[in-house]
Amino acid sequence: MKSLFFNEIVSCNKCPRLREYIKNKEKPPRFKDWDYWNKPVPGIGDENAKILIVGLAPAFNGGNRTGRVFTGDESGKWVIKGLYTLGLCNKEEGVSRNDGLEIKEVYLTNAVKCAPPENKPTKDEISNCSSFLKMEIENLKKVKVIVALGKIAFDSVLSIYGIKAEFYHGVIVKLPDNKVLIGSYHPSAQNTKTGRLKWEDWIKTLKLALDLSKN
Repeated sequence: MKSLFFNEIVSCNKCPRLREYIKNKEKPPRFKDWDYWNKPVPGIGDENAKILIVGLAPAFNGGNRTGRVFTGDESGKWVIKGLYTLGLCNKEEGVSRNDGLEIKEVYLTNAVKCAPPENKPTKDEISNCSSFLKMEIENLKKVKVIVALGKIAFDSVLSIYGIKAEFYHGVIVKLPDNKVLIGSYHPSAQNTKTGRLKWEDWIKTLKLALDLSKN
């Protein structure tokens, strides 16, 4: 799988608070033997993707641990299993960078590339990372549909296009370059375990993105 702008993203030092956080936060006992990635986490996927999925940021014990987006945490389980259900990847779950996961027709990334404390990046940190998201959107030439997971990802995409819209689950926005933006609740544990985002609604969102990408 391709990681666009890998070197530029991994070497970024624009946000000292985030780099300090991922460097110094203590690992939980269950991952004490893991050699954490502890760097900005680039996106991954099919460079000919028709669908771009944008999350908030890597989780400290998820993407920040494994070095791959949507890998090693509850959100990742839903994202990867959802893609597997629709035949867009070869595994039900991603566990590490070397697990043989292959994704087709989809590229996965985050609005913010470093794990933020309490999953709450500042406005400046979101802004600092927007250049990478812009580069990804511009270089994924075949993307027709962008799925934004949560309001921060949704607003980050809109800001790149210089437009505004209200976020809610299932919202569809026609972008100036004729791409379609779909807003979805983030498949984080706080949404999935409370029932705010149900599995059938998540699959419905991914299926909509897949259908629209074929138009």
